[in-house]
Amino acid sequence: MKVLLVLPVLVPMTTAALSLLSFQRVGQRAGRQPALGLVGSVVQLAVSVALLRAVHRGGIQSTQLGGWPAPYGITFVVDLFSALMVLLSGVIAVATSIYSLSDIDRERRAGGFYPLMHVLLMGANGVFVTGDLFNLYVWFEVTLIASFVLLVLGNERPQMQGAIKYVAMNLISSALFLTGLGILYGSVHALNLADLSLKLPTLAPPIRITLAMIFLVAFGIKAAVFPLFFWLPDSYHTPPVTVTALFAGLLTKVGVYALVRIFTLVFVADGGATHALLLGIAAFTMAVGVLGAVSHREVRRILAFHSVSQVGYMVMGLGLFTSSSLSGAIFFVLHHAIIKSNLFLISGIMRSDRRDVPLDLQGGLLARRPGLSACFLVTALSLAGMPPLSGFWGKLMLVRSGLEVGSRGAAAVVATSLAVGLVTLISMTKIWNEAFWKPAPAEADLAAREGGARRRALLYAPVVLLTALGFALGMAPEPLLAVVRRAAAQLAEPTEYVRTVLGEGRP
Repeated sequence: MKVLLVLPVLVPMTTAALSLLSFQRVGQRAGRQPALGLVGSVVQLAVSVALLRAVHRGGIQSTQLGGWPAPYGITFVVDLFSALMVLLSGVIAVATSIYSLSDIDRERRAGGFYPLMHVLLMGANGVFVTGDLFNLYVWFEVTLIASFVLLVLGNERPQMQGAIKYVAMNLISSALFLTGLGILYGSVHALNLADLSLKLPTLAPPIRITLAMIFLVAFGIKAAVFPLFFWLPDSYHTPPVTVTALFAGLLTKVGVYALVRIFTLVFVADGGATHALLLGIAAFTMAVGVLGAVSHREVRRILAFHSVSQVGYMVMGLGLFTSSSLSGAIFFVLHHAIIKSNLFLISGIMRSDRRDVPLDLQGGLLARRPGLSACFLVTALSLAGMPPLSGFWGKLMLVRSGLEVGSRGAAAVVATSLAVGLVTLISMTKIWNEAFWKPAPAEADLAAREGGARRRALLYAPVVLLTALGFALGMAPEPLLAVVRRAAAQLAEPTEYVRTVLGEGRP
């Protein structure tokens, strides 16, 4: 068994277990959990770098757990897309772990924040490396349970209100997913993704399309696409900023990953119908999300609606379904996770005394916190797609792919993406003008959020790290673009994936 393929799951699982064992009952203290959480995140990042390097050099890697050959056993398979997502998980884990040392209070630490965080990371990484649909369902449920408890940790009223919508929609998603699994297995007697890619084309087109729609809705809820997105803006502004940043970097990306995986590997025989629908969904997701952002006056609600809008760009790349558009979608996923997590972390430093303050009552941040202002400006402009930052390259790849396709639907979604980019810039400018540029109103609450020097360092370190990483992706995108193009080629032509999985462990 290739141990490296299993480590993305084993490392956070071990970290969660050790964190639970280190809990000190006396005084309800978290004990060594914060230190263990940070160490576990750093180890996960190191493992993800090694995994990406191995896949980049040696091609797609696969292993069978339990000694059963494919397609009957539990398959772990990692291509470049999976390896990039695991790397992204490691980056977000390290950044949020550092920030949590200052942001997460004693009550939430004692309530199990760090074990829950690493259970969530374990579930997300399990989604990225699994090679069969049933275990994809299992890992989705792991992420759902951990994310729900993180959402309500602290037991505040707004958290409970957001959590009800979150868990209700995700339970519907899980029920649909399980229904689809049952129909799929009853039809072709297979759940291994590589095996399904060979067997599913033998089904009658109406059954294939029905199954595709079931999985589209199930994964669309998790990705927060139109019209299934309303749980996201109602829940992302309620928990601590660390939790929101973790969710923004991983949760919707898990849904997008599942959509990309299944609609490039399994449901491709009816691509004309399904991918045209995905294009329409992408356009509406972009437009509705950005209009929601423009209509709100609290920073975290604005950023939550932008999370919805930006998912539309990722689905756009899948809907166009060319190698270049898939490259754009993968690059955009990586860019957005880093940028949006960073914006949420910045919003936490902007908050006064742990409260969300409307933009009308903010101001003067440019004078009081110039370093934070610079980080916000670079990150916000990247989110809006201003050249030469990372968001520009992702959008450029998607727009060029749409123009190359040349269909009426592609032209419409390209026009929508350009208009949404402009409105996103306007929305980010609103935050800049109100919170940073204008003088602070006389009635504003200017209570210091950071505290002492150590606390400020823990808050600013991950912000500077993610800002520098996002800036580097914009200034020197070619190394990542080379890997992304190879990952997209593997998705567009899955022969190597299928051969690697089904050849593993056979007599």
